[in-house]
Amino acid sequence: MLPIVCFAKDWSEDPTSNNHVMRLLARKTPVLWLNSIATRVPSLGDKGDVEKIVRKLRSFTEGAREVAPGLHVATPIVLPLPASPVAREINTRILQAFVWSHRRKLGMDRFQLWSFLPAAERYVGTLGESLAVYYCTDEWSQFRGVDQAATAAMEERLLRKVDLCFATSPTLVASKGRSGADVRLASHGVDREHFATAMHGDLPTPPELTHVRGPVVGFFGLLEDWIDHELAAFCADARPDWTFVFIGKAKVDVSDLAARKNVILVDRRPYESLPAYCKQFTVALCHFKQNDLTLHVNPIKLREYASAGLPVVATDIPGCHGYPDWCTVAKDREGFLRALDHWVANDTAELRLARSESMRSETWDARVDAIHGAVTAKLSEKAR
Repeated sequence: MLPIVCFAKDWSEDPTSNNHVMRLLARKTPVLWLNSIATRVPSLGDKGDVEKIVRKLRSFTEGAREVAPGLHVATPIVLPLPASPVAREINTRILQAFVWSHRRKLGMDRFQLWSFLPAAERYVGTLGESLAVYYCTDEWSQFRGVDQAATAAMEERLLRKVDLCFATSPTLVASKGRSGADVRLASHGVDREHFATAMHGDLPTPPELTHVRGPVVGFFGLLEDWIDHELAAFCADARPDWTFVFIGKAKVDVSDLAARKNVILVDRRPYESLPAYCKQFTVALCHFKQNDLTLHVNPIKLREYASAGLPVVATDIPGCHGYPDWCTVAKDREGFLRALDHWVANDTAELRLARSESMRSETWDARVDAIHGAVTAKLSEKAR
């Protein structure tokens, strides 16, 4: 297994498959994680963009830092002009020097290049890698604020360049496989032991929930435009004696939801604290809208909820099928509400334990072992 250089999101953001996969691969081979490169032009009027620029500048001055055994994180500074040919050429030169310098410091000779981002397409084949891997987690062209046609074309070029592609849902495998690339399914895993602590009696009640009585319907994750906030408001109105808790950074206007007396909005909380919130939940939500983005998602939170013992009510997207014993998929609003009623009335401690136990075979360790095997086989194949 050759050392890995990978293009990914910012390490400090909420943990996703990027973090879990590379943290575990770093136990097998050194990893140099490059914090996000420019995928769009930032807006100086956007507080989040400005804060991100400041973080990146601060991180750049720190150099490569070890965040886990064998895993170093570094922040390259590139021109945030993805559509400019001149900027792309300059950025290529910057990254060639940046990667070479950090590889030298970390003792990396031959290496494999991974990307979790289509925007890295222009650098694949320019950095001297022995193997190129694309780990596809989403239909990137469908995110708000990106140039759909340009992003799709960029990803198509990336798929033609890489030796191997992992895709996290069957719909993504089908979509990316049309390029002719070697695409393998790599379903998301779960840190089962971490979330299973929600069933222990010694976790403190989060301060926002100490006064709550009665059923608690909960969600954690980004409050983005792909979440059905209108459905959540409908359920909150229909069950005024329940408490609805939404944990995560709001990236869209959720003031209408916040106006309801039985809704609690909690800003982003550390990953380490999520089991304490899960312990207070009666039922968990996976209320994604149905669109071209969510058609391809494989929600990590589904397995995290189950590891915490929670029943889940979800909207009808492909990634939420396959777990009928504990995830009820609803076709419409009324069905969604009926499913919530069912689990509030019928859940038991025995069912919670069974859900959590069912996740023992879906851990990140198992997923990464399979990924590791596929990569080492591809390296051997390419060497032959």
